[in-house]
Amino acid sequence: MQLSSDSKHGQLVQTIIQVINERKPQNVKQLANLVKEKLAISEEEILQSILELQSQGRIKLEDHQPAPPPTRLAAYMKTGQALWYWTTILIAIITAVAVFTVPEDFYPWVYIRYVLGAIFVLWLPGYAFIKALFPVQVPIKMPTEDLDTVERIALSLGMSIALVPIVGLLLNYTPWGIRLTPIVISLLALTLVFATAAIIREHQEIKKQV
Repeated sequence: MQLSSDSKHGQLVQTIIQVINERKPQNVKQLANLVKEKLAISEEEILQSILELQSQGRIKLEDHQPAPPPTRLAAYMKTGQALWYWTTILIAIITAVAVFTVPEDFYPWVYIRYVLGAIFVLWLPGYAFIKALFPVQVPIKMPTEDLDTVERIALSLGMSIALVPIVGLLLNYTPWGIRLTPIVISLLALTLVFATAAIIREHQEIKKQV
């Protein structure tokens, strides 16, 4: 019976170390839950083994609490979480500059204009709009949270395809008409407005969750 108990304890220790190496748990509670998924052992026994391993110096766990987001929007926009915003704005502005400065017969630089133009028309307006509607997570039930990125891509493409014709239709009833300059300026303004609204909402939502 003693041999069986030692074998069980050894398996528990091996599982704890394996989970730490493979899953990188952020705290003791998370580690215990991951071990329970693998072994039919009580949480009390798992925690006791974890404490023993820590006291022996065989494992080292620290609770990593994420730093709270800055309370001011200006400070939040300087963090890595706002990188998407600056990337969106930068691509939109560079595209507008390329459209107005790179001639259509200026090879091979005109291909850069084509690529940026495709992103500018098919991606940016819809992405900024979807981000403004759902700043943190797309509310579509999926088996895994990893699909949130896929959902955003699909919704962004679909919304861009819907928004661009609407912009063209509205411009058709203005003195400027459907020409290159009005379309580029309108899409640029639309992207800037939606992206700015999105970053504001994202900051507010993240502050609520902390």
